[in-house]
Amino acid sequence: MRLKSFHAPTMHEAMRLVREVLGDDAIIVATREEEGVGVRVTAAIEEDEGLTSGHAMPLAGPRLPEPLGPDPLDQVSEVLMRHGVPADLNQQLMDTIAGVEARDPMAALAGGLDGVFAFQPLPDGRSPRPIMLVGPPGAGKTLTVAKLCARAALAKRPVGVISTDTIRAGGTEQLQAFTRVLKLRLITVEDPMALADALEVHRGTEQVLVDSAGRNPYSEADMKDLRDFLVAADIEPVLVLPAGLDAMEAVEMAQAFRQVGARRMLVTRLDMARRYGSILAAAHDAGLAFADASATTKVADGLTPLTPMTLARFMMPEHEATTQQPRRTKQTGTHA
Repeated sequence: MRLKSFHAPTMHEAMRLVREVLGDDAIIVATREEEGVGVRVTAAIEEDEGLTSGHAMPLAGPRLPEPLGPDPLDQVSEVLMRHGVPADLNQQLMDTIAGVEARDPMAALAGGLDGVFAFQPLPDGRSPRPIMLVGPPGAGKTLTVAKLCARAALAKRPVGVISTDTIRAGGTEQLQAFTRVLKLRLITVEDPMALADALEVHRGTEQVLVDSAGRNPYSEADMKDLRDFLVAADIEPVLVLPAGLDAMEAVEMAQAFRQVGARRMLVTRLDMARRYGSILAAAHDAGLAFADASATTKVADGLTPLTPMTLARFMMPEHEATTQQPRRTKQTGTHA
């Protein structure tokens, strides 16, 4: 295998150089933005098995005709770089997308996301276990509970609401204001035993939602306190994480909440961020499935269940989605 790096002002120009020099069989090994240069693409091509070490493969093959339009892979690669997706995850997505038969870049991106991530939106109806929203302070847990309550109220489904956020000033009052408008009863608890009793009150309710206090993922005391609440009853913790964080920070936070039982992640503040590489890295490295997303502070606008295509739309708002679903050579992700 022979590797060669290409520098160009844009990703499209760099990919054109790769095709000209190495041909269509070249494999993209890595892509990177470089200050003052533009982008650098490292590509590889297999050496001809019939050549010996003393007969090197010629540097350039025949000049290929310019494609009729932008290559979907080039466009997706630019999108991933713009969102700051870490290099290893970027390469994994691009390798997966290479097996997707799609001419539209959004469909190609959706196929790649489906192959790398799991998608498990929160249930619209009956939930087998109470759901506790957990996460760092200020992530939007209380607002998310209000949105889930509004969704249930609009569908005229019974829902139980419990708050364990008794430490933060105004935490319970904020949720009380929402539940009062929706004519829902809010139960406030201060300790794990009280939470178990509150859940018993709501036994038989289609869906029970539990708001929790923000926890510092780096504080052993905070995480132990959260764990005590979670083991008090059979509760599913769902991580609420805002977009726009540093990627490494988001990964470490997600891994901390994964250790207390979180298996799904609900993303907030998509309207306040323009780069989603951190939430992709957090879900991937912590092994979390994408649940829903919040892209507004308005309770009435609710949540968006995340699927590969809806996440692709968030990442590529400038493109229109195709109506045809991409075909995949291998499906490893799941979605509802």
